[in-house]
Amino acid sequence: MIEQKILVVDDEREIAELVEVYLKNEGFSVRKAFTAADALASIAREEPSLAILDVMLPDMNGFSLCQKIRENHLFPILMLSAKVEDMDKIMGLTLGADDYITKPFSPLELVARVKTQLRRYTRYNTGEARDQDRNEHDFRGLVICLDSHQCTLNGEELTLTPIEFSILWYLCEHRGKVVSSEELFEAVWKEKYMDSNNTVMAHIARLREKMKEPSRKPKFIKTVWGVGYTIE
Repeated sequence: MIEQKILVVDDEREIAELVEVYLKNEGFSVRKAFTAADALASIAREEPSLAILDVMLPDMNGFSLCQKIRENHLFPILMLSAKVEDMDKIMGLTLGADDYITKPFSPLELVARVKTQLRRYTRYNTGEARDQDRNEHDFRGLVICLDSHQCTLNGEELTLTPIEFSILWYLCEHRGKVVSSEELFEAVWKEKYMDSNNTVMAHIARLREKMKEPSRKPKFIKTVWGVGYTIE
């Protein structure tokens, strides 16, 4: 089995070391960075399987660091923050994070979130198909293939994270049907949907941005207010 490497980026050394202990107990290899610059240097030396980024760093905030990482890498990113406001969560997810957890947190919950993200990332990058009978959708210039985990729009490849790919695939699988935020969240994240959860909205916004969709009149992913989302 290939060793999975986790990069923990947090300037609070006690927290970084606590996370390291719990992750190592689960068999993960852990590297720590206490600044954004150290984190980027570490990634340049060797790409991790997953990164855990604190929002408050001394030289660059975690949102900017996440955005910088997403310019060249698709590995899962989990954000840590002491802030609980919805706008902070939405910002992190819109900039390319895959999950978000607030401090103080349960180390066991953090480990569980890490495992969930790695399972999803591994599944899609090894081409494991959930539906062998239909593994590609092709309509109006959008081509999405489950086996290769590739998506193109008008011949141009879209660089999607595993979660973004999962959302788009699920909507394509249910093309013509309005899918609620609750259904989409539980299908993609495999967790119970909680009220006032803006995670789906943030990822839809990120998808539309990558697809160069106009916010007012999107061609593909449309919002049915009060109901959910649909691809027609």
